Order: sequence, then structure tokens, then C-alpha cells
Amino acid sequence: MNLNNIHNIYFVGIGGIGMSALARYFKANNKNVAGYDKTQTDITNSLVDLGVAVHFDDAIDNIALQFKNPDNTIVVYTPAIPKDNAELNFFKSNGFKVLKRSQILGLITENTFCLAVAGTHGKTTTTSILGHLMHECNVALTAFLGGISENYNSNLILNGSEVSVVEADEFDRSFLTLSPDLACITSMDADHLDIYGDAAELKKTFEDFTKKIKPNGKLFVKNGLPLKGITYGIEDDSDYSVQNIEIKNGTYVFDVKTPKTVLENLQFNLPGRHNLSNALIALAMAVEYGCPHHQLANALASYKGVKRRFTYHIKTDNLVFVDDYAHHPEEINAVHQAVREMYPDKKVLAIFQPHLFSRTQDFADDFAKSLSQFDDLMLLDIYPARELPIEGVTSSWLLDKISNKNKQLVSKTDLLAKIHESKAQVILTIGAGDIGEQVKYIKKEFSVES
Repeated sequence: MNLNNIHNIYFVGIGGIGMSALARYFKANNKNVAGYDKTQTDITNSLVDLGVAVHFDDAIDNIALQFKNPDNTIVVYTPAIPKDNAELNFFKSNGFKVLKRSQILGLITENTFCLAVAGTHGKTTTTSILGHLMHECNVALTAFLGGISENYNSNLILNGSEVSVVEADEFDRSFLTLSPDLACITSMDADHLDIYGDAAELKKTFEDFTKKIKPNGKLFVKNGLPLKGITYGIEDDSDYSVQNIEIKNGTYVFDVKTPKTVLENLQFNLPGRHNLSNALIALAMAVEYGCPHHQLANALASYKGVKRRFTYHIKTDNLVFVDDYAHHPEEINAVHQAVREMYPDKKVLAIFQPHLFSRTQDFADDFAKSLSQFDDLMLLDIYPARELPIEGVTSSWLLDKISNKNKQLVSKTDLLAKIHESKAQVILTIGAGDIGEQVKYIKKEFSVES
């Protein structure tokens, strides 16, 4: 399909983080863009500000007439949309070209030099670092991000269309639609077992993804993964390796050994070894693409992060408040490592909202272990997202498995009062549900005192 011949693009579920990046991309390329989502958010408001028509009632009458011609309109939908969605069913039954978000991303990457970031953790941060590095090296690129970049206040970095930087998402195998020139795999921990069934099937799908790389393309893999490729790692013998790590005023200072040289005294401002690993693979891919080392060093030092990825909301001597998207036991471990490395002597309170009944059930024991590491722990109810409840799988059930004296179930209405009682010097909110909505209330309540 030639996207140049398509004038109208309609999004069902336009408010999603990946969907809205595509909507912005097509709007920037002078297409007519509109869509539906069930809830109004900051993301949908920003699309409306760009001139994209968005409505929130699922009704065929709300689709503008110009988007009802199957000859010049394509429809993009997210897998999160329910099967009984009236608008999506209208398009499907009337001969429209209806594509998943991943398929349209596949079409875009086919016609560009594509750098793809895959892995069960670290995709969004790594993609946003890579997009930033290449943007600062004046590469004509479009980067599609699964989060809001602090540097650009957007989930899209737009500087041309010769190169695309994308997250390769293993959820529902959607990354198999991509055809990258350079690809990396950051991790292959079990996740999305509601789709894959078991970890072996997930591993096989990552292997299938490596076969999607274009001829003469390159694969980068985290050292230790059971795949062949250019390796990267921290303080090891990888092809690309971080060495001589120091922390100066909350910033990492380190060297990177590449296959050809050593880059000395690089700086990176995000806490946590997992983020250092993300920075390394982004740097390695940019080096292999051909970006100049000096510009890369400056770009890495100026990288500010992604919203809800170890985002500081209060940072004073008396109180630190950090919000993070971690929703898998390994991600919680990474946040714990980061906070202990930066604040070794402070009392840490973690407030966690489990995401999905199935994930909570699949990893209950691992969640219990990772959450037990904090000084104080508060659990909110499970955020269901796309799922119906599973009998017996509740936050109370998970809480019973956690070996921490200072643990409790908390409702959102009681949250501020309970945080006051904790007297923690570091407050963490973690989870992928709507816990992010509580951040502004916590920030407002505790900024005054800090």
C-alpha cells in the first residue's frame, strides 16, 4: 500500500500513547486525521490543539462524512478496543482498509531506514534516548515513542522522514510487522503470558523478530541473552561495554568501550543501572548508524528522560518524590536498585498499583519478593485495563504474600493521609494503570512542606 495515495486517516482509540504519536505524524505530513477515544485526556486535548477532530461517544454518526469513503480513507485501531465497538465494526463491514497500529508502523518503516528497539523492559526509555541522540546529530528522522519525552514534551520526535526509530512491541506479536535495518533486544523476561502461554513461546517470537531484520542489517543483544548479535553490557566483556562508573551529584560519569575505541567521561543523568544499560544500547546503535562521537557525548548529557520513567516531582534535602511506570517484578527491582543507589540512607515508601489481573496472578511470588524490599509499602487495588476480574486474584491476596512488616492496602481517598503517617523521606509511586493521576495530588500536598 502506498501511503502517499491516502488522504484520510481515522483512528479508533486515538488517545493511546502509540496511536496518538501516529496521529501526530500523519497530521504533520498534511493528512486529514480524526478519531474516537472513550475518555478525554491531556493527550487527546493536545491532538485537538493540533487540529485533529476527536470525539468520545462511540457512534457512527460522529464520524465525519469525509472519513466514510473507503477509497481514500484507512482506519487504524488499537488491540485494546472492545470487539463490540460500533465505529470499528462499521469500518470493517463496509470495505475499509482496517489496520492495527503495528501494521501501519510496519508500512512506515518499510520505506525508511529503520532502527527498532525490542525487549520486555526498557523499550520506551531506550527509544527516546536513541531518538534524542540522532536528532541532536541532525539525522532526518521520525521517532515514535511509547511515552512523553521530557526533551520534546511529545511522543513524536520529527526531524524528517528518511530514518524511523520505533519501539518494537512484543505485545500480541505486533513487532513482527516491522522490517528494521538495526534492531536491539534489551531483555526477554516472561511477560504477556495471557497471550503467549509460556516463556518458551515468547522466546521463539523474539527469534522470529530477529529474522525480520533487512539483509545486511545488524542485531544488538544484551549480553547473556540466548541470541547471536553485537553484545552490550555493563562492566563486562561485551562488544559495547560501560566501564569506570562513578556517581557525581546524582549523575553517572563513565567510559564506553566500543569495538574500535573508548569514549571517555560520558555523562548521563537518569538514575539506575537499567537506565545506564538503556543509554548504552542507544549509544551503540547511534555509533553503528554513523553519528559523530563528540555530538553523541553532548546529546547523552542533555537527555532528560521520559515522563513516568523515574520522574522526579519533588527533589529536596528533606523529601524526594519519584513516579515510575514499573509494572513487572524486574522493573520494580530496577527502580529499587536505582533509589537505593541514589539514596542509601533514606526511608523509602513504595505505593504500587498492580496492572492486570493476569499479570498479578502469573507473577504473584515475584511481585511479593520485589515489593518486600522497600521500607514501607502501600498497595492500591488492581487496575484491570483490558481484563475482567479473575476470582481470588486481588491486591489483598498479593499483600498476604509480601514479607514486609510495614505493608497495607490503601484506597485512593485515604492515600495522602497514609503517606503523612509513613514519614518516609523518599516516596515512590509505581505502576502502569491510573496511579499517575494521583501524582499531582501527592505533589501538591507535599511540595508545601518540603
